[in-house]
Amino acid sequence: MTSLTREARASYAFVERNFNLTKRYIGWEAAFLVYAVAGALSVSLIGQSIGDRRLLMLLVVGAVFWNYLSVVFQSIGDTITWERWEGTLEYTMMAPVRRSVQLLGSALYAVIYGLIHTTILLIVLALFFSLDLGKANLPAAAVFMAVGSLSLIGIGMLAAILPMMSVERGSQMVFVLQSCLLLVSGVYYPTTVLPEWMQLISRISPATYVLDAVRRALIDGASIPDLLPDLWPLLITAVAFIPLGLWGFGQAEKYAKRTGKLKRVG
Repeated sequence: MTSLTREARASYAFVERNFNLTKRYIGWEAAFLVYAVAGALSVSLIGQSIGDRRLLMLLVVGAVFWNYLSVVFQSIGDTITWERWEGTLEYTMMAPVRRSVQLLGSALYAVIYGLIHTTILLIVLALFFSLDLGKANLPAAAVFMAVGSLSLIGIGMLAAILPMMSVERGSQMVFVLQSCLLLVSGVYYPTTVLPEWMQLISRISPATYVLDAVRRALIDGASIPDLLPDLWPLLITAVAFIPLGLWGFGQAEKYAKRTGKLKRVG
């Protein structure tokens, strides 16, 4: 119990450190929030312009919850990048804490920050469009957001390997991977409009199942039993990707230390 408490405190230390960094760059955080709101409004106004309330809801839910998933993914994927920016990479990697403790702390921060960011976005859109959520099944939507977060955390850990392997191009590849998830996950359109080979890729993306389930829960009031076809792929990816992400990150760290790639600058 003492060891578990110590590791929990160490993990919380990374949460607190990341929030302190957020406060340090609060101006940029406000700018990114304004950009997210403007982007979500711009897309949602397509549904408003043609007078289709269902399309409007589909676009609003897609924009809001993609914002959450992308914030979680990018926050975890940029774990090493943040350390390099702050000049703390060597100190963090030499700290007497397990790497899993650091990554889980970063993941917890990403989830909390993503919820705050997305709640603000949802409130703005709800006020702007006078959204009717009378039929919404909020518990079902919350369950899928929780399970989907676990799946994205595992993929984010794998993405965090990229900046460790390449100082110059790693962060760029994290952004490219995030963009690919946006393309294939049906954020603003059904995945059935994609070419067949892209539809196959969309079935690997946890965001596909999260967005489909959350839309049906909030717009149609679907219950968890109704959404089971979306639940089991998320559970499988969560169980598979988190251990794989932790193992892969550890192996990449050993390789980076052995080859001298784990350095503060390029």
